[in-house]
Amino acid sequence: MEISDWRIKIDQLDEQIVHLINERAAAAVEIGRIKATQTAPIYEPKREQQVYEHIERVNQGPLTSAELKDIYERLIDVMRAKQKPAQP
Repeated sequence: MEISDWRIKIDQLDEQIVHLINERAAAAVEIGRIKATQTAPIYEPKREQQVYEHIERVNQGPLTSAELKDIYERLIDVMRAKQKPAQP
């Protein structure tokens, strides 16, 4: 494959990633609503650790677990913000 073919493939993969990230965000919003009714904290370090451990278990590379964790730390920050109640 040529560079242009790889770039087309990357664009297609990016479309799938965007779709999946938005699905994850919708799930996070729903979890935030449930947390609000239960007065549960938004920040749950134990759950975040479980996520990191899970991605490490399923990682088949070429990204290292540390690289994936870097990505997921930012992703989780954004998802945590989505769980916060909207300010008037």
